[in-house]
Amino acid sequence: MARFLIRRIGLGIIVMWMVTVLVFGIFFIGGNGQDVARRLAGRNASPQTLQNITHRLHLDQPLINQYWNFLDQLVWHHNLGYSYYHGQPVSTVIKEAFPITLSLALGAAVIWLTLGIVSGVVSAVRRGSILDRSLTFIALFFYSMPTFVLGLLLLFLVYYQLAKRGIRWFPGSGYVPLTEDPLKWLQSLILPWLTLALVSAATYTRLTRGSLLEVLSEDYIRTARSKGLRERRVIFRHGLRSALTPVTSQFGIDLGTLVGGAIVTETVFGLPGLGYTAVKSITNQDLPVIIGIVIVASAAVIIANILVDMAYAVLDPRVRLH
Repeated sequence: MARFLIRRIGLGIIVMWMVTVLVFGIFFIGGNGQDVARRLAGRNASPQTLQNITHRLHLDQPLINQYWNFLDQLVWHHNLGYSYYHGQPVSTVIKEAFPITLSLALGAAVIWLTLGIVSGVVSAVRRGSILDRSLTFIALFFYSMPTFVLGLLLLFLVYYQLAKRGIRWFPGSGYVPLTEDPLKWLQSLILPWLTLALVSAATYTRLTRGSLLEVLSEDYIRTARSKGLRERRVIFRHGLRSALTPVTSQFGIDLGTLVGGAIVTETVFGLPGLGYTAVKSITNQDLPVIIGIVIVASAAVIIANILVDMAYAVLDPRVRLH
């Protein structure tokens, strides 16, 4: 197990290093030092500002020295650069946005995982029944619905219609930090959570159902039943554990991607998370913030996949051998 983990973490570090090379190549190569400084500082930067950036980032030196300085600042000083549009370090901008995206991603993930697995198990156990067909229809319905449509629909039905009747349980936009008011934090995130969870849960329903049906037809399941084990124990202890391996893989990809920024959902509900900040930075050509968000989002995907690999190895010991 230790060798498996070391191998996965090492692979994650190599991928992260490749991301830094790619980011450096995209944003720092092309033109002379003054051109790169102007891209980072914006069109209205003064000559003195451009000179300071050129000197601070070693843009007047060979590319290898520039990359080494970029990597050194990133790894050892956790310095993601300075946003001249916001007038503050990029790390400060990301620290303000990241908790919002993390709250959104984790809360939605708990809901969609619970809904997806429970409905998938019920569909597989009651295969061919009206309940199975109903759950399959519901899953396909939400799966085919774009996220922004569902978000706007929830805003109209749950926020606007209730607000017209004087009931203001759910705010239409904005975010309240958990540390400031836990109840308002919950209210501000319920509709975004449902928007993400209902669309994503459909995928997990289909995955769980298909995988569990395949596992339940295996010889060892028939052996367990022939020994007289209770059906519930056969399904949950012997069947579901093996059936969850593809679900776990999908969960790592989805959660990692979401932590990098749920652009559509954050925009619809006015949540100033990483996705919302990324869109604003692209509009304002705030390159240092874009670079910072790309690096943080990549790290989130890599860390989520390492955690999923660990869970995958626990669920299926054969994975450790490969």
